[in-house]
Amino acid sequence: MSSTSSAFTYEAVGATRQGPAGCPPGFRPMQVRTRIGEGEALFRRAAEAVLTWEMHRELGVGIDATAERADPGVDVTVTLAGMIKAPCRVVWTVSEPRRAGWAYGTLSGHPECGEESFVVDRTGDGTVWLTVTAFSRPAKWYAKAGGPATRGLQQAYARRCGTVLRRLCAPQDAA
Repeated sequence: MSSTSSAFTYEAVGATRQGPAGCPPGFRPMQVRTRIGEGEALFRRAAEAVLTWEMHRELGVGIDATAERADPGVDVTVTLAGMIKAPCRVVWTVSEPRRAGWAYGTLSGHPECGEESFVVDRTGDGTVWLTVTAFSRPAKWYAKAGGPATRGLQQAYARRCGTVLRRLCAPQDAA
């Protein structure tokens, strides 16, 4: 678990609130939007899965967080493949009738440098979407060595978030 005294590894803390337009110079922007379904009940279920780390745990990554819900200041370490530790801190959250989610920023030891947000929103027609927005650049040697493959993995991770959230929110058969 990261220490609460750890500093962010980048300056534009909170910039993912602005979407891709918030990407600072020298970072790569990313945004992946996935349709989850429709309706208020589905929105509430999706929001809860995102805010409580359930979506991330279902992705198969390790999550070690200092709180059960995403809130500003909560430290979270994501473990990939049981080996790569990615310490982060929640920088902002949103919880509105049609929009819910959060963003975390990287701390020292993370393979990347930057920020990533996970926001569920319900549009005017009732459609529920997950939008994963990020800006990043490699921080560790292996992230730098991965080059385009590292970027591809980040895109695949964002798409997988949507797939997993859609499955988590699918109506359960009563049979």
